[in-house]
Amino acid sequence: EVDAGGWGEWLADLARQRRVARLHLPAAALWIAAERLPQFKTLWPQARLDPAIVALANTEADASPEVALVEILRGRLEGQGPIGEAALAAPLGMEPKDIAAALASLQTEGFALRGRFTPDGAADEWCERRLLARIHHYTVKRLRAEIEPVAPRDFLRFLFAWQGVTADARREGPESLDAAVAQLEGFAAPAGAWETEILPARLRGYEPAWLDDRCLAGRIAWARPEHRNGRANGADRRAAPVRTTPIMLLPRRNAPLWASLSRTQDAAQPSPRAQAIAEHIRQHGASFFDELVEGTGLLRAQVEEALAELVALGLVNSDSFAGLRALLVPSDQRKPAAGARRRRRTVLFGIEDAGRWTFAGRIRPDDPRVQTSPEAIEHAARTLLRRYGVVFWRLLEREADWLPPWRDLLRVFRRLEARGEIRGGRFVSGFSGEQFAVPEAVGMLREVRRGKDSGAWISLSGADPLNLAGILTPGPKLAALTGNRVLYRDGVPVALFAGGEVKFLQTLDANSEWEAHKALLRSAGGPSIRADADQDATVDAA
Repeated sequence: EVDAGGWGEWLADLARQRRVARLHLPAAALWIAAERLPQFKTLWPQARLDPAIVALANTEADASPEVALVEILRGRLEGQGPIGEAALAAPLGMEPKDIAAALASLQTEGFALRGRFTPDGAADEWCERRLLARIHHYTVKRLRAEIEPVAPRDFLRFLFAWQGVTADARREGPESLDAAVAQLEGFAAPAGAWETEILPARLRGYEPAWLDDRCLAGRIAWARPEHRNGRANGADRRAAPVRTTPIMLLPRRNAPLWASLSRTQDAAQPSPRAQAIAEHIRQHGASFFDELVEGTGLLRAQVEEALAELVALGLVNSDSFAGLRALLVPSDQRKPAAGARRRRRTVLFGIEDAGRWTFAGRIRPDDPRVQTSPEAIEHAARTLLRRYGVVFWRLLEREADWLPPWRDLLRVFRRLEARGEIRGGRFVSGFSGEQFAVPEAVGMLREVRRGKDSGAWISLSGADPLNLAGILTPGPKLAALTGNRVLYRDGVPVALFAGGEVKFLQTLDANSEWEAHKALLRSAGGPSIRADADQDATVDAA
């Protein structure tokens, strides 16, 4: 309407200057500018003008009605936000089908975009590209301004609940293993830590059979990642003891993506025995342990040592986690071979339960796929969001040596924010740089900030991804070793255990110090590796 929102006085003033006029169409009437008069006259040569105006001297009539309609719609889209075809056609006295071809032309040249841009939109809308970019920029800016950052201690409390290490958030049952592995996917931890510390801290009553079943079913795989700088936890590229070898768990279907991120760099030369095992696998394909013994002519103990070396170098893995587990346990604590006499108490698994041994998927530096695929980088970025809920550069300090560079991840995070899949802003105070979060984490952060301190002790291994002391909090860092431990209370590190010594980071009274000391040294203690950890994991000697 002419008088709506005070437009009437402005239009009347422009009409007196002969700069605008009211064009009376057969089914509608609308105001037009003198600059647009030739285009409207091309479409409606008999339409009446009130008042009469003339076109500007440097404007020419369009050659055809089709071209004129395109230019008219171009002008209307420049001045409106997202609008449906019906609303765009109605003022012109047209039906949506009458302007479909013109809109398609604008879309082809990249001027207009089609989609559903307003919440709960029931039909497709059209919007000018630059105008839509401005709207999106303002929306992102408003959403970022709505976020109130939390303190680092509250963020750590959030992470404990997010990863399920608190008493009320721990998962139960073998069906929960897939969710835990998906969250920890791609995190490299010492092989000896997975079933003694990391998984038991998140899965109540964890049993080794859970992981073996998922591996044998082809759902989960384990692999030794290749660090981009050729080092892992300060170790060089020579074969290291398997217990300290960095191992990651991942859904098997995602193995090719992680293989493209984990490139071999100047790998150490295997020993002759290890080369014999590798050659047998190369000639005969995936092989069981007994086949390796028979095919190479080596002793069983020699084959075990060679497999341990190949695993440490990241060259082979097995169908089941039992193969790696057996290499972590002294031979006198494993299940005896068939017909052998049992001695003392032995763990109910052996190297024979590993399934087949085969080459791990790796990419050599001269491989044509040496350029990491965008799909792999995006998968790594989404995995980090799934692991931490909120991601920023400082948080990835322990992972950043072999993940894609932060600049590559940042491009993915910005793209996901532009799509509306994640949020950007300042979620955790005290850290510079951009921060990104999944939507469900934002609400959970608010709840944690409003929640009261519980006073509960949370003791974690130094190899756990939540060993963030000295990274998110002031104070010393704790080396990422399985035997080291960190004790938190309400998101604050209270004590560290390293080198056989306990170091308190806070002054506590005698009773609290005794409780903290006891809680700190309480391990998650999975039964899979420790032969004396659980009666269910052992059998009495005959």
